[in-house]
Amino acid sequence: MNNINYIDVFAGGGGLSEGFHRQGFTPIAHVEYDKAACYTLMTRACYHYFKKISNESIYYSYLKGVISREAMYSLVPKDVLSAVINAEIGPDNKSIFERIDTLKKGKEVDLIIGGPPCQAYSSLGRGALKHKPDDPRKRLYIQYGRFLNRYKPKVFVFENVKGLLNSENGAHFKNLQKYYKGLGYVVEAKVLNAYDYGVVQQRERIIIVGWKKELDFKYPEIKKLKNEHTTRDIFDDLPFIGPGEKRKTLPYRKKASDYLKANLIADGSSFVSQHITRPHNQNDLNIYMLAINELQKGIRLKNNAIPENIRTQKNTKDFLDRFKVVGDIPHTMIAHIAKDGHHFIHPDAKQLRSISVREAARIQSFPDSYFFEGTTERGFRTAAFRQIGNAVPPLMAERIAEQIRILLNEK
Repeated sequence: MNNINYIDVFAGGGGLSEGFHRQGFTPIAHVEYDKAACYTLMTRACYHYFKKISNESIYYSYLKGVISREAMYSLVPKDVLSAVINAEIGPDNKSIFERIDTLKKGKEVDLIIGGPPCQAYSSLGRGALKHKPDDPRKRLYIQYGRFLNRYKPKVFVFENVKGLLNSENGAHFKNLQKYYKGLGYVVEAKVLNAYDYGVVQQRERIIIVGWKKELDFKYPEIKKLKNEHTTRDIFDDLPFIGPGEKRKTLPYRKKASDYLKANLIADGSSFVSQHITRPHNQNDLNIYMLAINELQKGIRLKNNAIPENIRTQKNTKDFLDRFKVVGDIPHTMIAHIAKDGHHFIHPDAKQLRSISVREAARIQSFPDSYFFEGTTERGFRTAAFRQIGNAVPPLMAERIAEQIRILLNEK
């Protein structure tokens, strides 16, 4: 069982998979509907391939813009990229199954991991959207189950927001448990906070682990780590930039912190990539400055405290934390950052902007070599923010993977 394989469904930009890869798990396939995220998965697969053959210079040439994405892809074996399946998971997954059946080459599947889109369960984000009772996204656990039924892995890991536990008064979670039990699995769930596992971010998520009934298995005991690190540990070595910065690469401002090196976020890159920011209008910058000044007094700016002459939202009763500065321990990263940066204002008034793509990636514990793709040059910043906001922090995923590897190797 030393070489444990897995299928990654609803793969997103690959945060969950990155953690399992670090612990020596071997991916059979990544299944993802979003095309930009699929490019990200393929680019990361290129990185792992070039690192394996000690030729990372090709990868870094791509990040610098010396060679194109297509040129880099042409330099890796076809099976490295074919493991990424760009398809929508739904009631009929025949073509996906056929691809996976080819990729697994007759091997049994040891593990399935994945985090179905969670918006239908989430109470976070701007506006706390009210979803329709029949929203099909609330039943994506059924689609996940189709993969369990097809490949019958020994174990599976299912990540989602806490809202899954009480959505529709807990009905969806109870149905999930019943459905997976019917497929032959023992199912347990716990709410874990990424901060307890080394991530510099308060991020609670439900982690569901299931295993075949006949296995002498248990929910992995993931030891909490002492975490006294702050935003300073993940931001301080990055160069100062303003709003609207678009340069492909920049030199580091100083040496990486011990935290960054110990957790492989600073993982050998000699330059910063994707340290890019969105532009802001002057009115928003005025609000940002106000929010930063208030936080320095220990006060979180509320929308009803913004002067009327610069307030952009008339509603002063709901959604009062529209503008939020990243504090010593960042609040939960969400996909809404792809739409605007108001909820993630950089704490340094001299830079006066929302956080960059690289800063968001670091909050989520992605290594600096991780490159987030888009489908177009113009639209990749939005795609990158969306992938980062939706991701499982790799550092948290690695801690989960570590314990599952130990338990599986004991069987």
